[in-house]
Amino acid sequence: MRRPKRGIQIAPFQPSAAFGRLQRTTPSMFEDRSYKRTFYSAPQSVQSLIAAFLEPGLIVAVLLAAMAWHEEPVERSAYVLCLLVFALTFPGRDRFLLHPVSAILDVLGSWLTLLAILGAFGYATNSLKYFENEVLLFWAAATPLIQVVAIVIGRIYLRWSASRPIARRPIFIVGAGELGAKVARALAEDAFSGRVLLGFFDDRLGERLDTANTGRMLGKLDDLPAMIERHGVREVYITLPLGSQPRLVKLLENLQGTTASLYFVPDVFGISIIQGRLRDLNGVPVVGICDTPFTGTNALVKRIADIVLSLGILFLITPLLLAVAIGVKLSSPGPVIFKQRRNGLDGEEIEVYKFRSMRVMDNGSVVKQATKDDPRITPFGAFIRRTSLDELPQFINVLQGHMSIVGPRPHAVAHNEQYRQLIKAYMVRHKVKPGITGWAQVNGLRGETETVEKMRLRVEYDLEYLRNWSLALDLQIIVRTVRLVLFDRNAY
Repeated sequence: MRRPKRGIQIAPFQPSAAFGRLQRTTPSMFEDRSYKRTFYSAPQSVQSLIAAFLEPGLIVAVLLAAMAWHEEPVERSAYVLCLLVFALTFPGRDRFLLHPVSAILDVLGSWLTLLAILGAFGYATNSLKYFENEVLLFWAAATPLIQVVAIVIGRIYLRWSASRPIARRPIFIVGAGELGAKVARALAEDAFSGRVLLGFFDDRLGERLDTANTGRMLGKLDDLPAMIERHGVREVYITLPLGSQPRLVKLLENLQGTTASLYFVPDVFGISIIQGRLRDLNGVPVVGICDTPFTGTNALVKRIADIVLSLGILFLITPLLLAVAIGVKLSSPGPVIFKQRRNGLDGEEIEVYKFRSMRVMDNGSVVKQATKDDPRITPFGAFIRRTSLDELPQFINVLQGHMSIVGPRPHAVAHNEQYRQLIKAYMVRHKVKPGITGWAQVNGLRGETETVEKMRLRVEYDLEYLRNWSLALDLQIIVRTVRLVLFDRNAY
């Protein structure tokens, strides 16, 4: 890389405190979560590829090591367990960039969730007898420790790798407005990339520029090609508005004589992105803004998980279903099963099954939500609503393909018509099948939504689920739902 000529001394960019953290359109309640809304892409680096295989690979390796340490033969049952573990954990999450405390908590949470699922599966199938207790205890204790050690070693290596002079990647940003400031903050947060922002280029003046950027202005757009060559700049991020099309065309023509990689940053921060991704439409690049996460293999994985889990659960709870049905029949006159019209995938109407808990069966243009001490609810109905036993018939809806085990809770058609007029992006939650339980329910928004604000918060959690869906997140929600059924009292 060439040295800067005299008279132009450019120090590595240090974002000012005024930058703060990148502002997102998601609510503040999501800011500290490890789930982030991003455009989907395949692994773009060796780091991403290693992260995908690290967690499942280490879990399987520790299990095999534990069996070897205790001189246990690796038989068919061990192979089945290894395949099951790998399927449930692949691809592993990239924890190298998380704060160390967040990474440890994330490892522990994921591992305890996986152990709970495997334990329940082993108990239901009576397959725990195939493994020695000493092996399982060693595996349970050693796996998270080894994962944390691997993450620490990975962070040390990434920090060392980014500090090497050969890894230094000088960056320019074209456009010193608000979007340019957001790109600068994002670059500053990517501590292990080796990218160093040298400054901004823009033809605009005054109020059209972000005040935090004006001190790092290096010139006009016409100066950019020469400055790229002078400072060995490898990447240029273009954040000019789409309205500047003639200026963009001229800029790109001028930059074709350089070796820098060019990236155009569309200004989509003002809208809520659901499963944003880049697609190739027969040679035409398309940027997805609002899409369902369940396409291709994701749809297959989701459907297989729904079928397997719902069949297993229905098999286990058959005696309970019969007992609740008898209780409903004896508690008050009327049918055992209450069918209500709800909106399903893409807004299509479906019939959702529930054990009847009320003396009335509202299913028309006006449906009143249940409230605390609602006189319509029977005494037995209050019990099954509080414990969520009234929702159990919906596993049949899951087998029918009308619902999923995890997803946004379906609302009555009458409520959808009411709230779609009051809450922005309300109907986007119907980009996926409704669920028996959901991200909103395990985050305290279970039961009555007596105000529009509560419903708005529920919708925001539903959209957050759409942005960040993964099989691991579904399993986490299921485990948290079991805990809520036992201890929560917000439903009535």
